[in-house]
Amino acid sequence: MISPLLELPGAVAPPDTSADPGVAWHHGDPLREQRMAERDVVVVDRSHREVIAVPGEDRLGWLHTITSQHLAGLGEGEHTEALVLDGQGRVEHHAVVSHSGATVWLDTEPGGSAALLRYLQQMVFWSKVQPRDATSEIAVLTLLGPATGRLLADLEGEDDGSVVRALDGRADLLVPRKRLAKVWQRLISAGATPAGTWAHEALRAAALRARLGVDTDDRTIPHEVGWIGPAVHLDKGCYRGQETVARVSNLGRAPRRMVLLHLESGDTLPPTGSQVRTGDQAQRVVGRIGTVATHHELGPIALALVKRSVEPATPLLASDVAASIDPDSVPPDSGEPPGRAALRRLRV
Repeated sequence: MISPLLELPGAVAPPDTSADPGVAWHHGDPLREQRMAERDVVVVDRSHREVIAVPGEDRLGWLHTITSQHLAGLGEGEHTEALVLDGQGRVEHHAVVSHSGATVWLDTEPGGSAALLRYLQQMVFWSKVQPRDATSEIAVLTLLGPATGRLLADLEGEDDGSVVRALDGRADLLVPRKRLAKVWQRLISAGATPAGTWAHEALRAAALRARLGVDTDDRTIPHEVGWIGPAVHLDKGCYRGQETVARVSNLGRAPRRMVLLHLESGDTLPPTGSQVRTGDQAQRVVGRIGTVATHHELGPIALALVKRSVEPATPLLASDVAASIDPDSVPPDSGEPPGRAALRRLRV
């Protein structure tokens, strides 16, 4: 689906290899767009995201039982994230969740909603829910920057049918698709700077926020990419894959971790999915490249899933580009897992 906003003056289409087809890559100066997102507020067209609607009186309890998140008590106007895992605890689907107007809205990656909707429909049984594809009804716009709250306050009272999902320094707007262009123009008129997915993805990578299918592969478990907490609730009842989640949380550590790489060359960037190898003579494969971006301050960067055993100071190659791990991106060691500590005490 090609966004009508891509036809606006100044909007630059993404390259064919982009994970964000059909929306603006940038609006003439992607580095300035990033700076404006950190100083003021920008608006990004993310209307290529796909949306599933789940109305019905059982919607919260039903989703609670089949996803990783505690959704039973999600209030009207509240938001969170959720995963669907396979039987081994590997991530199959990720969705951002909003509860509004007696409906739960799940927005997902481009191309990801069909498989998720099939799974949801297979799990309905006798529950009073009616999951449906709502991509033709709803489009996503994202505001980024410290002035996001001010801009939303200025527009308060202008009811355009949007669901506003306010988060830390950002807000997603679930906009009726037929009003997409009008809402975009209203945000620009209120002071938001147009920005593209280049800026959005560079800032997301620098903030260490994973993206399904880009920063994950078919072996990824939630612990590896920082989804325990934001998308996985550790104190809820049974769901598919919970055994793995609980075992790793209580008895062990994930085999890999997501880190930020600094790339030494901005001329040739490694493609998503390429190997991370050690920079020594052996050149052992130790990881996988995810998001690759050019950041306005950090320069060329990438998110990567690397083996936990790789020391932060290890020289690396991202495809054929020299790379180093940002030590501040390495998750802190939380000490001995609680379950393992309890077992050790029992053996004493």
